[in-house]
Amino acid sequence: MTGAPTARRIRLASPVTALVLGVLVMLLAAALIPLSILAHQNPVATTSIGLAIALPFAAVGVVVARRQPRNPLGWLMFAPAVCFLIGADAGAIVLIDYRLGHHLPFGPVALLLSQSWWALLLALFPLIVLLFPDGRLPSPRWRWVLWPYLALGIGFTGTLTAPAVGAIARHDIRVDASGSLAVDHSAGPGGVLAVVTFVLFLACWLAFAARQVVTWRHATGERRQQFTWLMSSGAVCLVFLVASVIIGGHAGIWRVISSVLTAGFIALPVGIGIGILRYRLYEIDRIISRTLAYAIVTGLLVGVYAGLVLLATRVLKASSPVSVAASTFAAAALFNPLRRRVQRVVDRRFNRARYDADKTVAAFAARLQDAVDLDSVRDDLAGVVHQALEPAHVSVWISQRG
Repeated sequence: MTGAPTARRIRLASPVTALVLGVLVMLLAAALIPLSILAHQNPVATTSIGLAIALPFAAVGVVVARRQPRNPLGWLMFAPAVCFLIGADAGAIVLIDYRLGHHLPFGPVALLLSQSWWALLLALFPLIVLLFPDGRLPSPRWRWVLWPYLALGIGFTGTLTAPAVGAIARHDIRVDASGSLAVDHSAGPGGVLAVVTFVLFLACWLAFAARQVVTWRHATGERRQQFTWLMSSGAVCLVFLVASVIIGGHAGIWRVISSVLTAGFIALPVGIGIGILRYRLYEIDRIISRTLAYAIVTGLLVGVYAGLVLLATRVLKASSPVSVAASTFAAAALFNPLRRRVQRVVDRRFNRARYDADKTVAAFAARLQDAVDLDSVRDDLAGVVHQALEPAHVSVWISQRG
């Protein structure tokens, strides 16, 4: 009795299914362009943000689902992409149908989806963080949190779609310029319930994140590197999200910069995919150290440049072109020495293995200057390689030719 459902589940969770879902995401993304044009929206502004968020998640989902079809995370990675694109397509259909007057057969369904897609996204995405990296709960006790959380997600989705259901039943559907239902969601008991549910959502998300931080702090070896990829990519995504929200409130070129910053969301699915597949895990320390080093160097050079320009123009009363040129040359001359010093300090804290290896190799080079015995050099070289790289086996071959 249990063999058939198991076999069916294995067949559904197959590489072919992953490719089908990938094609579905591409079709949803392609449909967003003509729908945006028909809805009298800017297709570039509409599709750029959506594609920057949805396609990386879908791409990583395809790779993970094909490599590890029994890992639920591969299939959950499709959820942000599908939810976001369905919501965007549905919002355009709602505008075409209920605001522009072009009656479409799936207008009511599109209205329901446009009101509920982001609730589904908010409910499913934290599960990726909780189940990282192998698709299993941290412990069996978390089942008592998971099922109430899923029920909470269903309830939250219901509170958001209830006004749309009522509007469809009354045949009184009015939407604004963004495609949202012209209803005050905060009014009445439904609005209070939505706010309470959202607060409980935030509490669950903080609990998920705190649990993974604790796991990261106590993990060692390969598992610690997996969680380091998750934490680092999450931090990068959060920084870009905050920056895009702050800059997005301004008009003109700042809004364009805000759209460009959405590319930072790619860091999160890429980091999750690397952590799951364990691909080049140990490069995260070097990436962090290089990122921090260049960020610090950039900040210091910008400060030096601005200080020199102000000193030359305000204090020394030099001409502006000369002061700018001199400050530029000074910043360029300081770049390499400053980068080396900052990189050494950052490696000492965030890339300790590389820092220790560099010190070991430098010490060996210093000893090599005074060495004359070939056997001692060979033994010293093997010891240095073993200490710096920790290989499974070390052998040194020396040619007998003069």
